[in-house]
Amino acid sequence: MSVTSGMLSQADLERLVAAGDIDTVIVAFCDMQGRLTGKRVSGRLFVEEVAEHGAECCNYLLAVDVDMNTVDGYSMSSWETGYGDMVMTPDFSTLRLIPWLPGTAMVMADLGWHDGTPVQQAPRSILNRQIDRLTERRLVPYVGTELEFMVFDDSFRAAWAKGYRDMTAGSDYNVDYAMLGSTRMEPLLRDIRLGMAGAGMYCEGVKGECNLGQQEIAFRYDHARVTCDNHTIYKNGAREIADQHGKSLTFMAKFDAREGNSCHIHISLRGDDDSPVFADDDDPVGMSSMFRSFIAGQLATLRELTLFYAPNINSYKRFVDSSFAPTAIAWGLDNRTCALRVVGHGHGMRMENRAPGGDVNQYLAVSALIAGGVYGIDRELELPEPIEGNAYTSGAERLPTTLAEAAALFEKSEVARAAFGDEVVEHYLNNARVELTAFNAAVTDWERVRGFERL
Repeated sequence: MSVTSGMLSQADLERLVAAGDIDTVIVAFCDMQGRLTGKRVSGRLFVEEVAEHGAECCNYLLAVDVDMNTVDGYSMSSWETGYGDMVMTPDFSTLRLIPWLPGTAMVMADLGWHDGTPVQQAPRSILNRQIDRLTERRLVPYVGTELEFMVFDDSFRAAWAKGYRDMTAGSDYNVDYAMLGSTRMEPLLRDIRLGMAGAGMYCEGVKGECNLGQQEIAFRYDHARVTCDNHTIYKNGAREIADQHGKSLTFMAKFDAREGNSCHIHISLRGDDDSPVFADDDDPVGMSSMFRSFIAGQLATLRELTLFYAPNINSYKRFVDSSFAPTAIAWGLDNRTCALRVVGHGHGMRMENRAPGGDVNQYLAVSALIAGGVYGIDRELELPEPIEGNAYTSGAERLPTTLAEAAALFEKSEVARAAFGDEVVEHYLNNARVELTAFNAAVTDWERVRGFERL
């Protein structure tokens, strides 16, 4: 038996485990912070038990901060409720080889309670609910995520040891589209590309970006859930492969004062008969009335749903005028100064949301895109004329500039509560409050430099 695509059926896995080619199966999910989380299970145990019954994990995994500290304020998980288990139920459509980890396969899981009900606060559950809302309207979402990162010659452990200061970037100058400047990183980049292809992903290619050591590896668009699952596996795997090379990379939205790491998200809807419902050949620019209402919904909800596009303190450092990161809530035709950019034609007619950074939880961001689009479609909202020229100086309403502002808007959002439910809204508001409290209590290098002697 030969597996060439990287994707596995359950029968494939059973044969590979029996032959000794696979000895470990990773059962994983995406946590609040967008990290791949789960456990490694022996191949034999997976085949004999986990495949049918799932695997347990502590429910605190959706109620911790970045440092994995338990924090108060979560209704689903606390000392008072005893920190019980959730069940990770494998989704066998995601079963695949992991070429950069010998003898290893991986499967993404849905999180549920012991009574079989889904954990509503889990990112994949939130996306599933939004996909179901589209299904009710006979629509199917297709998504592509463009995730940027910065490469450093320092290993992860060396970078940690020196507090992420005085690191050596993978290039010495701007390598946007540059061949020579990016070639130095090509051994690592090639291993990432080939590794992801071997894990069942359609890798389109790689290009240099503007910041030092900055790159973007692109993957073929797919169904929204497939893309979000692949995004999680790729983001984790890229770091694992970098670690094997003795290098490190970061997806931080804003590592330094130069260009940040973006994660532009492209979305298009099709009918359940595969018809291109965003396209209209009779329209002057090829946009259907549904597509116009979809974008109008984005404009109407972008500020109040920004928490799902920019979930961290650092996310808002990226929103700088004339930086290719958006600040204006505006749309345009192939206009990169706008938060929302329309490109393509036919089945490829789509909207690009340029607000998310590399730190985004893509399940939450795509869920917000769908929620905003459904809001516009259901109300047949009218789309204003596109911005022509520089949206930064257009006078258009602006994105929130801090996590605190975004959280306040999210808390009051009727759209968010209707689309996601109060449990989900309160859960992610608590996460924002935890981050704000931690940041406000921290003393930074910036404060020491300014205040040690001179204040």
